[in-house]
Amino acid sequence: MKKIPHLLATDLDGTFAGDEEGLRNLLSHYETLEEPISLAYITGRHRASAAKLIYEESLPIPDLLITDVGTVIYSGPDFSEDEEWGKKMSAEWYPDEIIKAAKNIPGLMCQNLPHKRRVSFHSKGLLPARALETQLIKRHIAHTFIFSSNRDVDILPQGGGKGEALKFSITKYVEKEANILVAGDSGNDLDMLQAGYPAVIVSNARAELSGIEADDTLFRASYPYAQGILEAWQHFYGTGK
Repeated sequence: MKKIPHLLATDLDGTFAGDEEGLRNLLSHYETLEEPISLAYITGRHRASAAKLIYEESLPIPDLLITDVGTVIYSGPDFSEDEEWGKKMSAEWYPDEIIKAAKNIPGLMCQNLPHKRRVSFHSKGLLPARALETQLIKRHIAHTFIFSSNRDVDILPQGGGKGEALKFSITKYVEKEANILVAGDSGNDLDMLQAGYPAVIVSNARAELSGIEADDTLFRASYPYAQGILEAWQHFYGTGK
C-alpha cells in the first residue's frame, strides 16, 4: 500500500457522520486542495456494522478502517486485516476469562459481537463498570479498560485502543511530513485525541470530554460534526489550496 500523503483520522458516529451539509462542506474543501486527503475511520463498531453505516450514509470509502475500538486494522483496496497489529492484539488476550469475571456483577449486560477481539458490555452507570475493572485487576487479567457515554464498557487487549491503533497506523501507512487531523466526540476517542497529533473535539461532543483542556494540538470546535472538523482543519492548516 502506497504511503498516505495527508490524513483525516476520525470517529464515525457523532463526529464524521451526523450532519449531511457539514460533511458536504468538508469534502468540498478537501477537493480544492492540491494534494488528496485520505480518510481513516476509527470506530467502536465492528466491520460489518461500520460497512452498513458507510453504505446507509453514503460516506466516502476510507483508506484505513480501524474497528472495534482500535483492536482491528484493515487496509488496502480489499480491506485486508493488518496481521502485525492482529498478532499484537491476540497476545495475552483471554476474552473468556473476562466474561467469567463479569458473570456475577449486577448491572452489566454483555454485548453480542461477531468475534472476541474485544469484550463489551452495557453498564447501568459507573459502579458496575468499576466493579468489573476491579475484578480484572484482582484476577491479573491483562486488559485495557474504557468506559464511555456513561454506559459503554469496552475491555480490550493490553496496549489496545483507538490511540495506539492510530499511532501504529500512522507509523506504518502515512508519510512522515503528512498533515494529520484526528477527530472525536466521546470518551473512547480520548486516547487518540491526546496522541500528540493535531486533533479536534467537535462541539456536539459528549459531556465526558468537557473537562479536557485545549492546547496547541487539541482544538475545541465551535461547530458540530463534520463542520467542526472543517473548522479545525482550517485552524491547523489554513483555508487556501
